[in-house]
Amino acid sequence: MRGQPKGLIAAALANMGERFGFYTMMAILTLFLMSKFGIDGESAGKIYSFFYTSIYILAVVGGLIADRTRNYKGTITAGILIMTLGYVILTIPSITSKAIIVGALMVIAFGNGLFKGNLQALVGQLYDNEKYGKLRDTGFQIFYMFINIGGMFAPMAAVGVRNWWLRTQGFAYNSDLSALCHQFNNGTMAPEVVEGRFSELAAQVSLNGAPTDIAAFAQNYLEAFNTGFHYAFGVAILAMLISLVIFVTNRRNLPDPAAKAVSKEGKPSKAEIQQSAKEIKQRLYALFAVFAIVIFFWFSFHQNGLTLTLFAQDYTRLTLFGFPISAELFQSMNPFCVVFLTPIVIWVFSVLRKKDREPSTPKKIAIGMGIAALAYVIMAIGSIGLPTLSEVQAQGGLTPAERVTPWLLLITYLILTVAELFISPLGLSFVSKVAPAKLQGLMQGFWLGATAAGNALLFLGPILYKHISISATWTVFVVVCFISMSAMLAMVKWLERVTEQ
Repeated sequence: MRGQPKGLIAAALANMGERFGFYTMMAILTLFLMSKFGIDGESAGKIYSFFYTSIYILAVVGGLIADRTRNYKGTITAGILIMTLGYVILTIPSITSKAIIVGALMVIAFGNGLFKGNLQALVGQLYDNEKYGKLRDTGFQIFYMFINIGGMFAPMAAVGVRNWWLRTQGFAYNSDLSALCHQFNNGTMAPEVVEGRFSELAAQVSLNGAPTDIAAFAQNYLEAFNTGFHYAFGVAILAMLISLVIFVTNRRNLPDPAAKAVSKEGKPSKAEIQQSAKEIKQRLYALFAVFAIVIFFWFSFHQNGLTLTLFAQDYTRLTLFGFPISAELFQSMNPFCVVFLTPIVIWVFSVLRKKDREPSTPKKIAIGMGIAALAYVIMAIGSIGLPTLSEVQAQGGLTPAERVTPWLLLITYLILTVAELFISPLGLSFVSKVAPAKLQGLMQGFWLGATAAGNALLFLGPILYKHISISATWTVFVVVCFISMSAMLAMVKWLERVTEQ
């Protein structure tokens, strides 16, 4: 934090609280939808993809509102309050309507659209001061690290609440049981599975003795499991209130774009005068070119909450160092790595900067694409020879001996995190530097809109996962990331010229 503007820590802490709430929800959302409504990963993936898309596309709307009103701080506050309302709805166990659940998710998405991009715009404006200009990339890396401090503990909190509620109802957690209970209730479970694996698991998780009525067990376990999910969403409400308090008490340390927009005589600011129409057009071309490329990174990266989570549940041995874990906890790996790798990445770039060998921001983004491709190469190799999903489901799930080591996913998340650190915080920095003065909020919204476009494609992951081999599924993401890297490298020199203007 040495030499950084005073408002950075306030913005980072406010974002950390909001992200803790958000990632509490995202850690369990896919599995919650599957368990609550008895749907498969493909159907849950469509809802997940729609929601994730909406979160980021509505950031364009939020940016437009803030740019038009020049009231960034008020827009951010409204976003926190609206998100809190959405989380409150999700905590109600008696809700059985899929439409209401999806509606609550859309309320959260709209609030997030008002909050996320506009807070990033305020952070960028901290570095418009020439005193801090050279620290812009580092500042956004620090800001991004705080986001992931919130995300690091969120899955643990969500899983902890759900498993606590299960124990109060006399049950232990098992990753396969929710789907098996739905199969039993729907009458689609083979008799040999009922008498074999299902009955064995029911006895294992029943803390008060093996159940005598397997039908009652299926109903009671599902009810307890789903109620635990609902109560886990309550963690997000607490996180949002903490974020609100931090932001409101530190508003004065953040810039006021409305005051900066005009001079005392009511004339345009110096920054706006310096940007000619031609320069603004070149800046917008560069921004939209980068937006188009990163769509495919986010399509691949955000499989961590969807296809990679399904892989954790269906194919991964859920023990680590002899201790049982749940599929959702793998999502803590990404923010954990962000928090501990960010200082290393900042140090490496600092050393290169002193030697005048630091890559430009566009080149860093291209390198990140290549690193993401490497992560999926490892997944593809590690998945060779695994049975298809339909084969797994036909036998009632894989035994621990048939599953892959959890280190496959852990190493993949580690490498994906390095890729993320080359792309996400530096992309925010690139947008804040290149965006025209009057379009800061909107361009941050479009950066998130590019994420939205990638998220709109997320549902393709579960479709591939369901219909082709697991190894081939990961190979698709290798190809996507490699093509994105190649396109970005082809544009690097042009983007560097625009950035230096």
